[in-house]
Amino acid sequence: MRRKRTMRHSTGKQISEMSDWRRVDAQTDDDIRRAIVTDPDAAPEVDVAWFKSARIVMPEPKQSVSLRLDREVMEWFKKRGRGYQTRINAVLRAYVSSHGEDPASPPAAPPPHR
Repeated sequence: MRRKRTMRHSTGKQISEMSDWRRVDAQTDDDIRRAIVTDPDAAPEVDVAWFKSARIVMPEPKQSVSLRLDREVMEWFKKRGRGYQTRINAVLRAYVSSHGEDPASPPAAPPPHR
């Protein structure tokens, strides 16, 4: 059964109408830096040195697998809507991480047989 899509409507006001541009224009760079430092949700300010050491990390493509799961488990994930496979992956990744391993690192070599 398909879900009915929900439409959202804006308030009709433009963002520029809702912003206090005079207050923004009056702020100095120091005011902005102080606001960043005191805001717990703000990302840290980055400088040239950070960009020189930054690197692009492309995610590995997902691997398609066939997996047998209990019907109830599958229903539980599917009830939560789109992205259920991503959530299953996140749960499995958290399980691996909780056992002290980084799922992104190559597996350790098995111990030699004696």
